[in-house]
Amino acid sequence: MQYVELHCRSNFSFLEGAAHPDELVQRAADLGYRGIAITDRESIAGVVRGYGPANDLGLQYIVGSEVHPIDAPAMVLWPTDRAAYGRLCRLLSRGRMRAAKGRCELKFDDIAELAEGILAGVIPDAPEAGSDNKPEVWERPLRAFLRGPFRDVFADRRYVLAELLRGVDDAAKVAWLRELSVACDAPLVAAGDVRYHTADRQALHDCLTAIAQGTTVEQIDAQRLSNAQHHLRERNEIAMLYRDLPRAVERTLEIAGRCCFDLSDLKYEYPKEVAPEGKTPIEHLKRLAWEGARQRWPEKVPEKVIDALRHEVNLIEDLKY
Repeated sequence: MQYVELHCRSNFSFLEGAAHPDELVQRAADLGYRGIAITDRESIAGVVRGYGPANDLGLQYIVGSEVHPIDAPAMVLWPTDRAAYGRLCRLLSRGRMRAAKGRCELKFDDIAELAEGILAGVIPDAPEAGSDNKPEVWERPLRAFLRGPFRDVFADRRYVLAELLRGVDDAAKVAWLRELSVACDAPLVAAGDVRYHTADRQALHDCLTAIAQGTTVEQIDAQRLSNAQHHLRERNEIAMLYRDLPRAVERTLEIAGRCCFDLSDLKYEYPKEVAPEGKTPIEHLKRLAWEGARQRWPEKVPEKVIDALRHEVNLIEDLKY
């Protein structure tokens, strides 16, 4: 069975991920995955750390981000090309600039405006089995979103994440996901909601959660992950978990095939020169420097200023800036 993990938070999701990007990449390669996506929460800060190891290992490396709009369900976004990557960066920058440091504030309208070329997978926030939350509290808004704004914006680039983590009743969750997918015409795709590369990192993740909550590990029962399954798993285990949703696993390859963006597509783009026609940049800089000095000292430019200007301009010229 071939598989690509499309939903991973690394330690660049501050206090939410307990593995370095390169550890996730190495583990995915060890498990025989076709590829892996690093999708930190409202950030792409960690993607560079995993890029080199993924190249060395011959593993497809997908850039993405998990976003939490204030008026829509959480979702994972994967850019398909260089232009879409740029739009994702603008989206995250917009959200970060609106909020206090370390936070991000986005609305679905922001996502819609910059959605071209981006694939999206909604994270359906269903309560655990046995919860007394009534469907009208959470399911009706979810279905309305999937049938309406989500479909209108993302069309054939929309998915629903099916994340089976050995919960209280995975069979019931599979039945619910299948019915949701059919009712809302949104294909299911398998994902792992990965927070660390191996199960033994759960203890570290508990410590990070306690730090985030400002309390002790003993006091985080409500915030602690329900089990240690948020790690990269063996492919035969994934096949078993998704035996009733085989197309969801196959769609991980479909999404990977649509994601053609590679970090090697990025290069430094030097801004257009601002020197007037017929002048070199250094000639233009000299003229501006002397004009500025005369404005600052209209009667006479001090000798020490003249010497300093000559020294600085010569230094810039020698360094060939």
